[in-house]
Amino acid sequence: MINSSNGQILHYSIFNHSSSNEWVTFIHGAGGSSAIWFKQIRAFQKHFNVLLIDLRGHGQSKNVRPLKKEKYNFEEIGNEVIEVLEHLKIQCTHFVGISMGTIVIRDISERASNLVKSMVLAGATMKLNVRGQILMRFGDTFKSIIPYLILYRFVAFIIMPKKSNSEARNLFIQEAKKLEQTEFKKWFGLVSQVNPLLSSFRKKKKTEEILTNKIQKYKINRHCKAFELLLKY
Repeated sequence: MINSSNGQILHYSIFNHSSSNEWVTFIHGAGGSSAIWFKQIRAFQKHFNVLLIDLRGHGQSKNVRPLKKEKYNFEEIGNEVIEVLEHLKIQCTHFVGISMGTIVIRDISERASNLVKSMVLAGATMKLNVRGQILMRFGDTFKSIIPYLILYRFVAFIIMPKKSNSEARNLFIQEAKKLEQTEFKKWFGLVSQVNPLLSSFRKKKKTEEILTNKIQKYKINRHCKAFELLLKY
């Protein structure tokens, strides 16, 4: 295992495979750390080189150089992951993410698709429902006065609202307590960006599908006309 934490880029851990040149990169969610993947390392290491990354403010990435902007956004968070890949000269990797980590991966796939070989998105946030949006706005408005632990629970219910998510919510709360309060509030601010970002992904996909259909129709029409000309002569 190789560890790196120089304060300039995110902390990462590498588990090398003796012969494989393929990589799998694991991205945790808000409030977690790369330590949550300890059960997966042994299985994946049998077939791949494994890269674990601690996102900004999490795990051993708590003393990373500050961002230019005080308010976090998914693009900057994703850029820091890309920076690690470039530092390690990893040209393409499979990604495995959980919770908010899935959105970081989705963002990377949209902006740097050449880096993404495949994606496994566990507990992926697809869209915040009405209740989630109300809780998010309430929490964002009163985050400076809401007790720390209540804010944790707010975020847990926003991201994982179902009854079947109770165990995952409790785990999230326990992990989130390891974050400093100011850092957690910055990550909480990212929740408000989830719906607009996912909406932009869907619009882009729909536009691409429309363009693809138009191209296919154009090709079909062109071939039909060519076939008609052949029949004439």
